[in-house]
Amino acid sequence: MYVWAIIPVKPLNRAKSRLADVLSPEQRQELAEGMFRHVLDVVQHVPQVIGTLVVSRDSKALSIARDYNAKTVQESGQPELNTALTRATQVVMNWNCNAVLVLPADLPLISRNDVSDIIELGSELLSVVLATDQDGDGTNALFMRPPGFIEYAFGPGSFSRHTQLAREAGIEPKIYHSARLALDIDLPSDLDTYQHSVRGLDLDYER
Repeated sequence: MYVWAIIPVKPLNRAKSRLADVLSPEQRQELAEGMFRHVLDVVQHVPQVIGTLVVSRDSKALSIARDYNAKTVQESGQPELNTALTRATQVVMNWNCNAVLVLPADLPLISRNDVSDIIELGSELLSVVLATDQDGDGTNALFMRPPGFIEYAFGPGSFSRHTQLAREAGIEPKIYHSARLALDIDLPSDLDTYQHSVRGLDLDYER
């Protein structure tokens, strides 16, 4: 199986606006960049992932991606996420790719085992694997084989939409459960959860 990871990235200097009450603009940018680098590092060290494509209109994010040997696509204007992901998928389909894994750039606890286990769940020729967030609403990972097997439907309520799209395509999606992968940081309460996890757990990102 030849898996490409696709990571969409919002402009880092505008990231995490809902944390404005607890973090300065500089702190929010530093947080967003740190999480992005972590996701890049994780996928780079998973043997099943043969390449990473980062999609963004932020030139700094694209420069960081290239530091991790990722390919990049620069979006212009105000691209819609699902349209951008569709274009990115069309690109990697020309690069010896028969499966894609879409990951947000703000998963501070994702591990190599998470990525490997998701890919293993998607070992069948027709596969969709989903991981949701801590509220069971969004999609924190979407694996599909082959690429483009279902349409992208990211946004509020995307987990149920992706589930339905897989069923309409004729398969039952597999659900990957991981407390690490469920945490993305959008709200002050998420930041509290993350900080508590870092203090209370011996985190091993290689696992």
